[in-house]
Amino acid sequence: MSTELRLVADLMCVAARTAPKTAGQDFVVTAVLEGEPCRELGEAMIRFGEESGKPNFDRDGKNVLASPLVVLIGIKDARPLGINCGACGSEECIKPNTLKAEFQGPQCAFRLLDMGIALGSAVKTAGMLNVDNRIMYRVGAIARRIGMIDADYVMGIPLSVTGKSIYFDRKP
Repeated sequence: MSTELRLVADLMCVAARTAPKTAGQDFVVTAVLEGEPCRELGEAMIRFGEESGKPNFDRDGKNVLASPLVVLIGIKDARPLGINCGACGSEECIKPNTLKAEFQGPQCAFRLLDMGIALGSAVKTAGMLNVDNRIMYRVGAIARRIGMIDADYVMGIPLSVTGKSIYFDRKP
């Protein structure tokens, strides 16, 4: 099953890569974690939740521990579009990555839309192939924090093949 699941993860990355991007400019980055890196990520998420007191990092970390693969999709060095639209909350295009928290920001709203379209394309691919998945911000935040992907803003998508999706009906 791991070979087939790895193929699905790779196809998800293809879907993210080929998803439409604003002005044809591509700042999307992807990575696939399998085996030991998934365990490391899940344990780091649980630790972060305990140390920070932030809720649900432990719950999502347990989901990662139960997942054979995790797909990471993010954006890196995404330049603002330059149209001064105000969608980012500034009258003029922002200078990106001046704030550092769980992610680097601010980010141009159009680049975040590009990432959202890439995420949607990836999970659509997994869904069409009947692989359970869920987009999780906490997965991306910790994967970025511990250096599993070089991205400024990232989401994680754990994958599972079981009789019932492990990513829903979870207790907070």
